[in-house]
Amino acid sequence: MSHLSKLKLCFLAGTLEHGGAERQLFYILQALCAQGAAVRVLSLDKGGFWEHRIRELGVAVANIGATPSKWKRLVQILKEARKDRPDVLQSQHFFTNAYACVAAALVRTTGIGAMRNNGRSEVRDCGRLGGWLNLHLPRLIAANSRNAMQYALGQNIPASRLYFLPNVVDTERFRPETVSSDSPLILLAVGRIVKQKRFDRFVSLVGRLRARSLDVRGLIVGPRDPNEDILPELENQARKLGLLPEFLRFEDCASDMRPYYHASAACVLTSDFEGTPNVLLEAMASGRPVLATRVGGVADIVQDGHTGFLLDPEDLDGLTANATELIRSARLRREMGAHARSFVQENHSLQRLPSYLSKLYERALPKGFCSAVEVVTITSI
Repeated sequence: MSHLSKLKLCFLAGTLEHGGAERQLFYILQALCAQGAAVRVLSLDKGGFWEHRIRELGVAVANIGATPSKWKRLVQILKEARKDRPDVLQSQHFFTNAYACVAAALVRTTGIGAMRNNGRSEVRDCGRLGGWLNLHLPRLIAANSRNAMQYALGQNIPASRLYFLPNVVDTERFRPETVSSDSPLILLAVGRIVKQKRFDRFVSLVGRLRARSLDVRGLIVGPRDPNEDILPELENQARKLGLLPEFLRFEDCASDMRPYYHASAACVLTSDFEGTPNVLLEAMASGRPVLATRVGGVADIVQDGHTGFLLDPEDLDGLTANATELIRSARLRREMGAHARSFVQENHSLQRLPSYLSKLYERALPKGFCSAVEVVTITSI
């Protein structure tokens, strides 16, 4: 059994809704439970997509976000932390870093912050004061992209306070499957329907490919955001290009994405900014090549010309050319897809997570607390 079994950990999540940070939290909790660690979760929302699955792991979830008052939320977090003082109080979202680190200091335990995107956008979204506090209060930040770490270094955060915790994917659950060559090829885009994802570029791409008489369809899978509903704009754009309803479809978020990856020829990411997108890791584990904008941590996981193609965000001509190349060559799709899966298995598989976590807590905790770490294998969910 791992020395992680000695640890008591409490995670603070801003939400447990359907998102990449929340999926990674589930993987982390699963890994820690398998190691014998005692874990629990505090969440600012209630009834999110992942809450039930986290409870099924045997992990207690306390909902502490009923009040919009930041001070009352902090008091609730303190009450929960004092019930059974954890060795680590760890934030899973950037915007909850200050809560976690202030509470950890007050109960005299170790606080760990998180960076889940590119750093710059997270600080901006929290406002000047909130962004500064969430970036500077944590004594240690677990970031899922080296791009975010570079941003933090540029904001005078010492390297000793940053730890690279890469996203992982269940490579047993996400596996390759052959697609019928008789069907029109499908390009897949996945994510919340928000401006950040720039699905308008994807719609334009499908329009350009259709204009070249290529037998291709576009599919966008993701939930609408009630605070930023741009779906009508995208539908109007697609309608003007003659893509609706036959050549482009929009579908709400699915609980099981595997059929979508299997049905696609390639996965396309057109975002303006990202951390390390789970969707790309899942598509690559499924043996699919990817076309993606060179933003955030994307360049860490996509090897241009080997596992897919990387483009500058505004390079629609390049995106169209690379997509055309993939559509016209089944051999290229197979080779890139095989390379993509191998890369994910070697660097981002679920089995590597215990080692990554062990090193994180060795860095965060006093020397000798969790040294001489052994790990056990994590099985598929």
